[in-house]
Parts: sequence; structure tokens; C-alpha cells
Amino acid sequence: MIKTIEKALWSFYPETPNWYDWAKVDSEGNKIPNSERMQTKYVIVNSVHKGIVTRPTDKQINDKIAELEKQYADNEYQRKRLEEYNAIGIGEQLDQIYHDIDGWKARIKSVKDKYPKP
Repeated sequence: MIKTIEKALWSFYPETPNWYDWAKVDSEGNKIPNSERMQTKYVIVNSVHKGIVTRPTDKQINDKIAELEKQYADNEYQRKRLEEYNAIGIGEQLDQIYHDIDGWKARIKSVKDKYPKP
């Protein structure tokens, strides 16, 4: 989740990826423990970028997080295919392409069939 919230925040201002910071105290002046700080409600614009960027709303941030999580879930087949391709090994694949391209195509097709694109 932490990496997802950071990716979501970066996506709002890609030209200024470090525009945000985390509040150290809540609205009542209570210190926020470090372990609880990285939440949408504690996102603030860092002092260097105040007046330059506008903080997205909690809804905008949460919507972006949901979008990124959906993209990640939708691309699971790609990650699984890559694991299998890497398990075969690039050298072995290149050698098989050179000596037996039809066998290589069949091998790759079996991975694609095992993890179909949704």
C-alpha cells in the first residue's frame, strides 16, 4: 500500500515527483507516529512546493490508488509470464531460437496459454 500511495502521489505532478510530504501532527496538534503517517489524510504539500502545486483531494488520491491497484491486478498475467520466461533463461531461449525456432515458439505459446491475457 505504501508504494501504491507514493506512486499515486507522484502521478499527480510527474514533473515534480517530490511535491508532497507527510504531516507530523494531526489537526488537533497531536504527534502522528511514524508508523501511521503514510496515509491519504496526512498528505501535505512540502514547504518547497507550497503555492506551486495544489494538494489533490483525498478522493482524488484514493481514486488514483484504486486505479493503480486495478492496473496491477489486471497485469498479473504479465508478471507470471515473465517469471516463467526468466526461469527458462535468456541464453537457453536464444539457443533454442537459433536451433529450433518452432520448438521455441511452442514453448513460449505454452506459457502464454497458461497465463492468458484477460
